[in-house]
Order: sequence, then C-alpha cells, then structure tokens
Amino acid sequence: MTELLADGPAEALTLPVIADRAGVHPTTLYRRWGSTADLLADVATSRFSGDLVVPDTGSLRDDLKRWTMDVATDLTDPDGLALMRAAVGSGAGASRACMADRHAQLAAILDRERARGGTAPEVEWAADALLGPLMYRAVFTNNSLEPSWVDDLVESFLA
Repeated sequence: MTELLADGPAEALTLPVIADRAGVHPTTLYRRWGSTADLLADVATSRFSGDLVVPDTGSLRDDLKRWTMDVATDLTDPDGLALMRAAVGSGAGASRACMADRHAQLAAILDRERARGGTAPEVEWAADALLGPLMYRAVFTNNSLEPSWVDDLVESFLA
C-alpha cells in the first residue's frame, strides 16, 4: 500500500486499485475490510503500533524529550507520513488507529512519573499539547521537525 501512496495521490487509493496491485479480486478486499478507510485503519494500526520504545530515563522531562523526538523521527519517514496523510484523509477510524499506540505510550510515561511520586498531567492534555503540534506540522505543513523545535515543544509543555 505504501507503494501506491508513493505513486499517486491518496484520493486515488481505492480497494479495486489495491486489489489490482495485490493480484486479487476486489471482492476479496471488500469482504475483509469493506472500505478503503477500514483497510487504512488496519494498516495504520500495524504500522504505528509497537515501533517506539517507551523511554525510562528516570525523569519525566527526559522521557518526554526522547519519546517526542522518536515520534518526530517516525513522522519524517516518507512512507509513514504518506500513510498518516492518507489515514487522516480517509476518516476518523483510520486517524484514531494512527494515534492509539502513541496514546498508550504517552500514558505509560505519565503513569511512570506518578509512580515515582511526581506529578504528571492527564494523557489527553499531554497528547493535545505534544502530539497535536507534531502531527499538524508533519501532516499539514512543510515545516521540519528539527530536534531543537521538538525540545522547545516539550519545554513549553512542561513550563
């Protein structure tokens, strides 16, 4: 699928096009997924799950900086970015699939800080403040995700 996303616009990605590239009949894909959005949700879940290690540096600040930089690095991968853009364009289900594992990772970092006796914000607030700008910058702009910008984002969040 990433080859198809690289070959043309996400709008041209349909189950018949994917089936043709895979060498199967379109009904095979329709039977399993029903729509391009459902297929994208499964691909996004597979692609964006489990590929980041949740850091444990002993410091919330350092954990967030390392994790956020890892997310930014993942978002600069052309195949991952193409999939993210296609998922966002296909609807809420695929978009949420892209973020589910990131939320779980962030929750683990915040829970660990609380277990150490520190204070940490709720995961939704942290996701809005950290993932929101990363995703916006990667998906909707041509601005880069430079390490200094990512560090500043975390510092601003923790201030």
